[in-house]
Amino acid sequence: MKKLLLIGMLAFAGLSANAKVVLPDIISDGMILQRNSETGLWGKAEPGAVVTIRPGWTEEEIVVKTDATGKWRTIVETPDAGGPYNIEFDDGEKVVVDNVLVGEVWLCSGQSNMEMPMKGFQTQPVEGAIEHIISARPETPIRICHVSRAASDTPAEECKVRWMENTPENVAGTSATAYFFAKKLQQILDIPIGIIVSSWGGTPIRAWLDKKTFSALSEEFAVQPESWAKSTTLFNGMILPLTSYNVRGFLWYQGEADIPYNKLYRQALPAYVSMMRGYWKDGNKPFYYVQLAPHWYGDPDATQAAEMREAQMLCLDIIPNSGMATTLDIGDSGCIHPAQKEQVGNRLAYLALSGTYGMKGFEAEPPVYESWSVENGRLLVRFKVGPQGVAPRDHVLEGFEVAGEDHVFHPATAKVYGKDARAVEVFCDEVENPVAVRYGFHNVAEATLYNCFGIPASPFRTDMDSYEPDGKGELK
Repeated sequence: MKKLLLIGMLAFAGLSANAKVVLPDIISDGMILQRNSETGLWGKAEPGAVVTIRPGWTEEEIVVKTDATGKWRTIVETPDAGGPYNIEFDDGEKVVVDNVLVGEVWLCSGQSNMEMPMKGFQTQPVEGAIEHIISARPETPIRICHVSRAASDTPAEECKVRWMENTPENVAGTSATAYFFAKKLQQILDIPIGIIVSSWGGTPIRAWLDKKTFSALSEEFAVQPESWAKSTTLFNGMILPLTSYNVRGFLWYQGEADIPYNKLYRQALPAYVSMMRGYWKDGNKPFYYVQLAPHWYGDPDATQAAEMREAQMLCLDIIPNSGMATTLDIGDSGCIHPAQKEQVGNRLAYLALSGTYGMKGFEAEPPVYESWSVENGRLLVRFKVGPQGVAPRDHVLEGFEVAGEDHVFHPATAKVYGKDARAVEVFCDEVENPVAVRYGFHNVAEATLYNCFGIPASPFRTDMDSYEPDGKGELK
């Protein structure tokens, strides 16, 4: 048999030496490994020991020698989707990890809307949860990994996690958004799907950044008042210990805590993605995120939440290989945790099925504002959208507003333009010379504009500071 001798130097604290091989929680019974890839295996044994690793899908052994502190690390090549397998770790005394599947693994992070379990929060339900909970079966190859809450002022070398099978009890306690995403992928791809859920309600994005990334952001960002979730602490405690475990891509559902800093978010979110891709040594790993849903936020007619949605929309052009799930149609003015998590998880899955897995025949991306103009007395707003265009045609579209040179916005009437499937015609008798158009640009707004596959358009405004002041509303 071919043997590879590798000397591992990964820092992995808190594990006792002078014992049989000890593995981190993430490498344990019931895990899913990313298929057709290289992923890390690591742990600890006696200093100077030789550890032989025997993956169940190959006859090749991997041999690794521990360093002076007993730490070791190696890389294993994974096969196509399948299993279950076992993996033996042998330093003279065998440790066996059982029931290992190989498939697709996604890391799901963010704040409370990602964290919200299928059983809901107290007094806050998830729509349709009971049917999905009672229909969960362990033989369905979905595996759930929960990362326990852990804030650390310094980079941590391990975290507490637990892999679980697809049982009603386990599903009830897992992230509804992440689970619906996994369930849709498993149904369509028909292979094992793993979700690693590392989230914490109420947390700002700066808590999920490493020190280098946080320090590189603007001074204005750095002097934000610290919340209970301080800068870098959740990255240190809940992300860094996972970075040797390969994943297909990332899901992100966060932003509520950063609404006061929406302009800075345009820097922070791309920086977060670049950081994550750097740790996973893949500058193009897919990143799919959720645009904030409508909510009261103190005043339904105010615009601070709309400005955060705008910041999230703008990041689509900054972050390569990314996609945004819009939620303008499923908000709750009275509850910051919308109950329709199945729609959110499904829309993230549609983005992944299209963008990552190459499925054709549908449009998973939302219509996004492109430009506006006045042509022959008609005010036309054009969108980035697929060939089927925006919808519905021949319906009055609420939520559009127009302003003149006084910058006072008035409700407008809008319809899909009959001569251009990508355009909406907007009318407002009170504004003779329009200088700006908005759609859904309030904390609480209703979706009326979609693509032809039911994905709601992103809210927008043409009078933002990052548009050219040339009267045409063209993006810079």
